[in-house]
Amino acid sequence: MSVSAPEDIVSFLGCGTPEAWLRKAAAELPLLLVDHAQCEKKAASSALQLMFRYPEDIELSTRMSKLAREELRHYEQVVKIMQGRKVSDRKQTASRYASALRDCVRKSEPYRLVDMLIIGAFIEARSCERFARLIPYLDEELATFYRGLLESEGRHYRNYLKLAKERSPVDISDRVTYIREVEADLIRTPDSEFRFHSGIPA
Repeated sequence: MSVSAPEDIVSFLGCGTPEAWLRKAAAELPLLLVDHAQCEKKAASSALQLMFRYPEDIELSTRMSKLAREELRHYEQVVKIMQGRKVSDRKQTASRYASALRDCVRKSEPYRLVDMLIIGAFIEARSCERFARLIPYLDEELATFYRGLLESEGRHYRNYLKLAKERSPVDISDRVTYIREVEADLIRTPDSEFRFHSGIPA
């Protein structure tokens, strides 16, 4: 059954996931699951870091607390699937995607926070888009699981973007456009390592 990512997410991203990445993912499901588990842990960690860095922002902290709990539940669900398939969790090297997006973050506040929130929105939007695009390539168990993640990933994207807009002293459209171009370039260009958010397999 074909599933599409929400229209606002498709239009927010600068490009769709290339078919070459989807074919590679279907052929490397154990590695995909390991990195998916890593992504869920990193998402929870990023949310907690924002809570610690900006404790005075109660709305931000409350939303990040909920998001971190949800991401950790997703991690537990991925691990359960991995255990059923005899796939062992292991350390992963940092992905090109995450490192390059972090390089976009400005140093001074409130722009540092705004950039981190925009980047969070892009990561969640890309995850949602990839879950949807992957479904036709997957077995029934994984397809059902990824279909179930679409709503939460879309909600996380919208929460990040809303928080960024509310905390920026200026319109964020130009900043979103800039980061969109960086993110799309990472997705469309060759990548030496296969990861959940990697580019075209080299």
